[in-house]
Amino acid sequence: MTHYEKVTCEEIARRNYTEGTTRAYLRVLHDLAGYFQCPPERLTPQQIRQYTAHLFTDRKLSANTVNQMVGAMRFFYLTVLNKRWRGHEMPYPKKDIHLPIIWSPDEVARLIQAAPTPFYRTILMTLYATGMRRAEVAALKISDVDSARMVLHVQGGKGGKDRDLILSPRLLEELRQHYKRLRRKLRSGYFLGAHVTRQILPSPKR
Repeated sequence: MTHYEKVTCEEIARRNYTEGTTRAYLRVLHDLAGYFQCPPERLTPQQIRQYTAHLFTDRKLSANTVNQMVGAMRFFYLTVLNKRWRGHEMPYPKKDIHLPIIWSPDEVARLIQAAPTPFYRTILMTLYATGMRRAEVAALKISDVDSARMVLHVQGGKGGKDRDLILSPRLLEELRQHYKRLRRKLRSGYFLGAHVTRQILPSPKR
């Protein structure tokens, strides 16, 4: 691990950011160093501007993606290295705002029914019925299913926050059927199997 990676990890750990944030920030710094073939701590504001323009003009990345990368660079230079740069030297690009595509109930039903296995169907139903994030579904435990109150407990969601979600009777029945299908009960307590679920849903994009 390089020096800049080490100090970045230390500052992230002090703020108790997630592992996903750590990986994302280090990935950006690694890409930045590779672009200039130079340790990022030696770069100037002019080079940062050049790199940000490169993300748009050459790599054709979206404004939202570049925003995330700029956030990582601002954290590194302004927080980790405590550079006396002004914030406007690394501005956040204007975000693209698009209306979401809303599927009809029939389209959602066809998607769920097209699942190749009952296990996949359970995962799709859980994602759709609750709006949970991929990592949250992977971390769902048997003890998080509260049938008495008809809620799902999300432990340590985004930002390390807990929250409760409404559990519909249809999803509860699906989860019960999934539990009955298990040939052996999971000792870890993970309801859908964290390792397997992450393999099926390796990233939000996929």
